[in-house]
Amino acid sequence: MTRTGTRPLAIVTGAARGIGAGIALELAAQGFDIALTDLEEGAAADGLARLRERGAQARCFAFDLADVASHARIVDAIVAWAGPVSCLVNNAGIGSPSRGDLLDIRPEAFDRVLDVNLRGTFFFTQAVARHMAQAGAGADAGAARTIVTVSSVSVEMASIERGEYCVSKSGLGMLTKLFALRLAALGIGVFEVRPGIIRTPMTDAVSATYDQRIADGLVPLARWGTPDDVARAVAAVASGRLNFATGTVLHVDGALSVARL
Repeated sequence: MTRTGTRPLAIVTGAARGIGAGIALELAAQGFDIALTDLEEGAAADGLARLRERGAQARCFAFDLADVASHARIVDAIVAWAGPVSCLVNNAGIGSPSRGDLLDIRPEAFDRVLDVNLRGTFFFTQAVARHMAQAGAGADAGAARTIVTVSSVSVEMASIERGEYCVSKSGLGMLTKLFALRLAALGIGVFEVRPGIIRTPMTDAVSATYDQRIADGLVPLARWGTPDDVARAVAAVASGRLNFATGTVLHVDGALSVARL
């Protein structure tokens, strides 16, 4: 079924749970219709229902972000359903398969994390940016056009027990700069949101460790972040209200990344 109505469309990758689900809900509340992507369509069933309760038209498109050959097909399917894309939120990503000694990282683990978090994100951004460029500024009824990448404090802060993850996230910082420069003349804003320690299913396994470290002063704001914290930041830049700030990084980390003596 083809989407109807005049709300702008946002694609949110990895939106079945956690930060991605929170972002999709916040964007729906701010007036977007949502194309979710995740590995399995069924995983997003609850999220789709909640989005529709907020007045959004929503649909899930299942694919593996690491499968670069599928990107053009997925973008075409989204556009066929919904028309021009106003916003892309690059949220999908995976953690290190296991935490351990930097000297023990296996090439296959490194390749899998980079294939999803960096290579997949780069080429999906490229595919959506090509669509935006071809659609032109007038195709989305005057809506702002933005690309927001959710990275991590690990862009700059090193965790030697998950080196492949840090390398993948550091590349997203450069991705933001590159696409900001390339797309500026087209009026497409490109932003990076860097979360800190966020309570999600991905961090469940290390929650006790971080509970103690936060209690010991690791995070100046003295609490975990939430998906809603990240979602509100993403929505702020996705809206287009910061239209002279392309290439900007927004830290959502409770001052974790602020250098201290």
